Amino acid sequence: MNQVFKALSDPTRRRVLQLLRKGPMSAGELSRQFDVSKPTMSAHFAVLKEADLLHAQKDGKSVIYHLKLSVLEEALLGFIDSFGLSAEAPEPSEETAR
Repeated sequence: MNQVFKALSDPTRRRVLQLLRKGPMSAGELSRQFDVSKPTMSAHFAVLKEADLLHAQKDGKSVIYHLKLSVLEEALLGFIDSFGLSAEAPEPSEETAR
């Protein structure tokens, strides 16, 4: 879980995950969305892969990244659980039910 939160701590990496919610994208397509060097983007991709949030697939000379949403969901649910909170919506109290 620590690796996931390390990965999520950076706004660039969060934006990469947001972009991948729309579907798989190549490293080049993702990199063009940011004003940073290719080595910097490669480092971001490495952190996301280390956290198991991305799956990389070779397609010729390109690398296609896929979001592993289930890993993110598990980490967030584990985080919620670590605070003793339920992932379910709380039952309405009598006052809010009126």
